[in-house]
Amino acid sequence: MDLLVSLMTLVAEKTDPDTWTRYDFGLNKAMAALGAGLCIIGGGFGIGRLAASAMESISRQPEAAGDIRGGMILAAALIEGVTLLAIITCILAIVL
Repeated sequence: MDLLVSLMTLVAEKTDPDTWTRYDFGLNKAMAALGAGLCIIGGGFGIGRLAASAMESISRQPEAAGDIRGGMILAAALIEGVTLLAIITCILAIVL
């Protein structure tokens, strides 16, 4: 704990906000890239689970296949839209 406090004090003493440039924030860009990757993985995982559940539902009740398919397509579009919005936000955080 004392080591952490001493390191934070050292960083606070050596850091001059007037010398910062927009390229000094490597950690922020790395975290934004990690967020974009997680968005892609999460969106793919969500759509995969949605499709698996829909196929299982159709196999259990084939007469409701049209309703299940329509709901699945709507939900997949919503998941994909949110994923795209998150990816664009992360990419803007990297670029700007």
